[in-house]
Amino acid sequence: MSRVPDSAQVRAAVEAVREWLDDDADAGGPDTAAVPTPGRSALAAAVRGTVGVLAVELPGHAVEVRVPPFAAAQCVEGPRHTRGSPPNVVETDARTWLLLATGRLDWDAAVDSGRVRASGTRASAVAAGLPVVRTA
Repeated sequence: MSRVPDSAQVRAAVEAVREWLDDDADAGGPDTAAVPTPGRSALAAAVRGTVGVLAVELPGHAVEVRVPPFAAAQCVEGPRHTRGSPPNVVETDARTWLLLATGRLDWDAAVDSGRVRASGTRASAVAAGLPVVRTA
């Protein structure tokens, strides 16, 4: 992500999905959710905004953070990756990413449970940039 995200827009995008993030029942899957999954555009805005903030807060090209299908960004200082599969990758789904980005989920717990796939020796450096935004 090359441009600096507008903090008010990122906060508004995260606020738009806050109720869904706070719904503990959704952790069991879509059939148990009390709050419906937000629309694709709302999820995309929240994910792209928070990944963009992380990339600004942890500048660099050593780790690629992927939240398919919404966002991917390089961050963390270190050797630049230019070809093939990057050696340091963090990948997760939109809900898990937003829980991490808002401080609702602990990095180690997410990795230990398999909700976050972190490969490479520098991938865990992403935790230093979390949370990227806090909501009420």
